[in-house]
Amino acid sequence: MGTRLLSPQEAKAGLHKRGITVRSWSQQNGLSERTVHEVLRGRFKGRYGQAHKAAVLLGIKDGVVE
Repeated sequence: MGTRLLSPQEAKAGLHKRGITVRSWSQQNGLSERTVHEVLRGRFKGRYGQAHKAAVLLGIKDGVVE
């Protein structure tokens, strides 16, 4: 059984709880800050490219990052 997926709001709260800004998290993971913000807002669904990578790493989407 896999790990429970998070909602975008839960993922954002997790960053806040750990004291990590979206900017620093996106830089650490080689992603555009704007893309990460849009994924956390639910505007980007994470189907392709950077949005997919962000959603998977944030725990919002089940998937593979290569």
